[in-house]
Amino acid sequence: MEKSLFEQMGGKYERHGDYLLPCLTLPAEEKQPIGIWGQRHRRYLKEHHRILYYNLLTACKLNCYLADIDRQAEEMFSRLVKQMAEREGVTEELKAQDQLMWVGRMNNIRNRATEIVNKELIYR
Repeated sequence: MEKSLFEQMGGKYERHGDYLLPCLTLPAEEKQPIGIWGQRHRRYLKEHHRILYYNLLTACKLNCYLADIDRQAEEMFSRLVKQMAEREGVTEELKAQDQLMWVGRMNNIRNRATEIVNKELIYR
């Protein structure tokens, strides 16, 4: 029997019952830590943009892509929190005078910054 194109190119088959299935493996992808922003974006891609998700996955670029999104989102979040706190006068001085007010205002700022990052980077 003549070899298939897959076998001619170095591919191998494995017998599973009555069937011969090709042995397919993906090249190893560099593992980078992915934070909460990257995990949220991965879930969004998997649910709403399946083609892009599987293209990145099969090209072994998903982990790098998500790590980059995570890094961008974290930088944007930190920058936004800092800018909003300065603009609204939420300082260490306020923290020393009225801790409860400072916590409330900082929570409000962090929630707004989270919404902005989600809209601009994560769920787009």
